[in-house]
Amino acid sequence: MKRLLTVALLAFLVPALAVAQDEQIEQVEIGYVLWDSEIASTHVLAAVIRDELGYDVNLIPVDAGVMYQGLVGGDLDVSVSVALPFTHAHYWEEYSADLLDLGSNMDGTTIGLTVPSYVEIDSIEEMNEHTDMFGGEIIGIEPGAGIMTATENTIEAYGLDNLELVDGSDAAMVAALDRAIARDEWIVITGWEPHWKWVTYDLKYLEDPKGTYGESGSSHTVLNPGFAETAPQDLMAFLDAFYWTPADMGAVMLSISEDGMDPWEAAEKWVAENQETVQSWLD
Repeated sequence: MKRLLTVALLAFLVPALAVAQDEQIEQVEIGYVLWDSEIASTHVLAAVIRDELGYDVNLIPVDAGVMYQGLVGGDLDVSVSVALPFTHAHYWEEYSADLLDLGSNMDGTTIGLTVPSYVEIDSIEEMNEHTDMFGGEIIGIEPGAGIMTATENTIEAYGLDNLELVDGSDAAMVAALDRAIARDEWIVITGWEPHWKWVTYDLKYLEDPKGTYGESGSSHTVLNPGFAETAPQDLMAFLDAFYWTPADMGAVMLSISEDGMDPWEAAEKWVAENQETVQSWLD
């Protein structure tokens, strides 16, 4: 499928690419949402662009809505943080007509309400009977994130009127999770995979019989079309070929969270240790 996408993309862009081969871009503007998963993927992407292809990069952390606006408006050139078809569905419906989607860069992403495995319920339907055990809260991330919108829909669908969705950040959510587990307390968070917390803690999704969180999804590589028309051919070919697995991403996330590495250091370490994969992207 990726090869077919490459053929179709290059056929569409051949005239522009022929000219762009001799052009030098000043800098690739890469937008990403501040999730640990997207910090990992964006830094690996940027490390290859900078160290293997020789182009300058600028990484810009933004909220999801701002990321889409930046891609459409040309303030951002590319993002690998587009979560489809469910997590960013409302953003995609609004902005996709003005964006270029190169397809999936990772498959097997999931989202849902997540609890420590010792929590004695297994389904979202049971939550109303235990609101006090959860302190009346669902611990979320930044407002406007796709998973927060999905959780608002879930609260409505299951009638979880006595549970407040608390916004914050990925880091704040994990800190609350860590505190609760240390005290053997109940907690429910907005969770997704891949994320290093699934390796560090013993967690489970609450079953979602109404399907409000959708099925397994993908992360996509999405570009501003104007950038795609003028970007050098080697850069465009790499962006189209970039694809890795949740296990790959998990290794980078663990280097950051468990080993305390700077994201750049963790990305460079992964690139150095996975040259066969990296060269497959570049070839």
